[in-house]
Amino acid sequence: MTAEIISVGTELLLGNILNTNAQYLSRELADLGITVQRESTIGDNHGRLADFVNEARSRCDLLVFTGGLGPTADDLTKETVAACFGDELAFDEAEWDKITSYFARTGRETTPNNRKQAMVPTKGHKIINNHGTAPGAWFEQDGHCAVLMPGVPHEMKAMWTESVRPLLMERQNCTLHSVTLRVLGGESDIEYKVRDLLENPNPTAAIYCKTGECEIRITARARSDEDGEKMCRAYAKKFYDMLGDAVYDEDVAGLEETVVHTLQEKGLTIATAESCTGGLIAQRLTSVSGSSEVFGYGFVTYWEQAKAKLVGVDPAVIEKYNVVSAPVAAQMALGAAKASGSDIAVSVTGVAGPTGGDEVRPVGTVYLGAARDGVACVKKLFVSRPDRALVRARAAQAALELALRLAQGKVPAGTQALTAAQQSDDEALAALDEAFVR
Repeated sequence: MTAEIISVGTELLLGNILNTNAQYLSRELADLGITVQRESTIGDNHGRLADFVNEARSRCDLLVFTGGLGPTADDLTKETVAACFGDELAFDEAEWDKITSYFARTGRETTPNNRKQAMVPTKGHKIINNHGTAPGAWFEQDGHCAVLMPGVPHEMKAMWTESVRPLLMERQNCTLHSVTLRVLGGESDIEYKVRDLLENPNPTAAIYCKTGECEIRITARARSDEDGEKMCRAYAKKFYDMLGDAVYDEDVAGLEETVVHTLQEKGLTIATAESCTGGLIAQRLTSVSGSSEVFGYGFVTYWEQAKAKLVGVDPAVIEKYNVVSAPVAAQMALGAAKASGSDIAVSVTGVAGPTGGDEVRPVGTVYLGAARDGVACVKKLFVSRPDRALVRARAAQAALELALRLAQGKVPAGTQALTAAQQSDDEALAALDEAFVR
């Protein structure tokens, strides 16, 4: 089945409202194995909307609408789509009773224009809205379908979950099983490696970019849940074989969840020492339920004095190598582990911007450290786009990746080591600095 997502509303075209509905529906339809061919936004204009509906229905099987179901004169979606699908609307007393009752509960009175929300298809059928006043609608003609849902995101999502998704699954006459792989790395690199696997008709696979990682969602259409799971597992193995340990987990909310669970499984604890991220790593770790079992200390050492006082960074090392440097990141990680008594500690020091950079350390330069068993592994990160929020987010993500690898008992790729015994060794510190400053 092919589909188009059509968002209706002049306010969307003006940029007054962020269209999160299209993003949500794209993923939901992909999860159902329905191919989304287009996403479009149309203003509240009957003629333009009618022309578009007639064109779109000739291209695909299913039109998915959000918006334009309200009581005002410019809410034209239902009337326009009904005419395009050869249907008519009729007043529904039951829906009107719901609308008037809803208004009464909120201490308001209905107006005559509210009655248009109680108009429902005569050939198609209404879709109950349990979370608002505007019922949805289903139209069908000559093998083509249209489903209309409210533009209010929470109403739309509830209607989709409660009514529309089950309806579409029933029409497909199959069950769907999905697994989401979480993959570390950039989208372009990952997509290039797995590009051939993204073209399979069943199971399907789609890639979604996030900060410092990607999701690969695999969805299988099958006769039973058991068959679907087997198909997904077999196809997921192809990605594991191709990507290796870049695939760090499945069906989790984010890297922090995997880090916490890995620490729990291994009986390990972690601490953080943060400068430019300002506690962001600690925030992500503590957002996971049960993190108190593994996380006890988070040092935010924004000032140089704080780095020295709280985690033992040598002021002479800061003066010689700069506060944004590999030696400082190493000492921060080793110091945080010692001060907290934690098995693992991660550190971040960098230039988040938009000011503060220089020729050697431009905005976006970040040094990260991760210490375990008296050895600090140091890595340099450079974010080319001088966006403060992005630099901080990328740095936190990279620090969590280092933490995961150490928790797994692995040496993180692309790192240089400094032992606790080498912290005062001028030759070792100089070599560590030189490894990154060239």
